[in-house]
Amino acid sequence: MAHPKRKISRTRRDKRRTHYKATAPQLATCPTTGTVHVYHRAYYVDGDLYYKGKLVMEESKSE
Repeated sequence: MAHPKRKISRTRRDKRRTHYKATAPQLATCPTTGTVHVYHRAYYVDGDLYYKGKLVMEESKSE
């Protein structure tokens, strides 16, 4: 296994880690229902499943 010859300084280590950032997911507002949801994801509104503003699956009403 490879071993470093010298200790990497805190500055050098932290410079490398600056690119690892947590980003907030991009949100969209549905034109049909008006709910806020994550892009490219299906979302539930009152038990019904929507995707791109279209009803994909209705809630099963068991009586």
